[in-house]
Amino acid sequence: MTQDEIKLEINPALAKKILTGFIRSETTRAGFDRAVVGLSGGVDSALTCTLAAEALGPEKVLAVRMPYATSSAESLEHADLVIEMTGVQHKTLPITDVADVLLDSVPEDQQVRRGNIMARMRMIVLFDQSAEFRGLVIGTGNKTEILLGYTTQFGDAAAAISPMGDLYKTQVRQLAAEMGVPDVIIEKPPSADLWIGQTDEGELGFTYEEVDQLLYLLVDRRHSPDDCVEAGFDREFVEAVVERVRQTQFKRVMPPIAKLSNRTIGYDFLYMRDWGT
Repeated sequence: MTQDEIKLEINPALAKKILTGFIRSETTRAGFDRAVVGLSGGVDSALTCTLAAEALGPEKVLAVRMPYATSSAESLEHADLVIEMTGVQHKTLPITDVADVLLDSVPEDQQVRRGNIMARMRMIVLFDQSAEFRGLVIGTGNKTEILLGYTTQFGDAAAAISPMGDLYKTQVRQLAAEMGVPDVIIEKPPSADLWIGQTDEGELGFTYEEVDQLLYLLVDRRHSPDDCVEAGFDREFVEAVVERVRQTQFKRVMPPIAKLSNRTIGYDFLYMRDWGT
């Protein structure tokens, strides 16, 4: 298989059925019938919010907008489009004042550190709203971000369930189009909106389309790095992505527990036999 032959098309109708069913069953399994979603105005959160509304009913979904002082007005406008389209409940809770308590001591040029503070502040807000609304926090991360570790641990990576974690970014766009997410959201450059001018692809150094194709070969097809080079990918690019996936494995698992007993959480003990799940 060459790079030009790699296709990531999905069956959007089937994906929609599976993911709405997943949200419904996993929310119920956890003892909830409501959900909370952080709505940024980007395609990932827009699709997650739309799926949750479809699965649980719009009245049982709370979309929370959490702008910082430097957040773009466009992001709020695009979030409004999703709220209007889905009919979900919504709140806008700016994080500027609380985040600035920590950010005031962080130099302006340390953008990643500052962005991580904002991402973790937003997750504090979401889980607090979960307690008030009595809804499960639904994650908005996709497979590309998770594999690359392009997330903030205990920030945007924190959630109770992750319905889109097995969809590459290019597949998210396909499903978003099927679900009626506005084109202006699907087509705009992806951004975490953590500082002025930030874009995902600018920060990563490559496009989602290219890295999705590579990750598909490495992960889904289990090809070796050499196989990927033979398929047409630049060796330096392949090696950089492989190393990034390797180094960020700690973000994709629960903290490892040192084994002392016969039944250790995460190794020998995974769940109770009589849970009925």
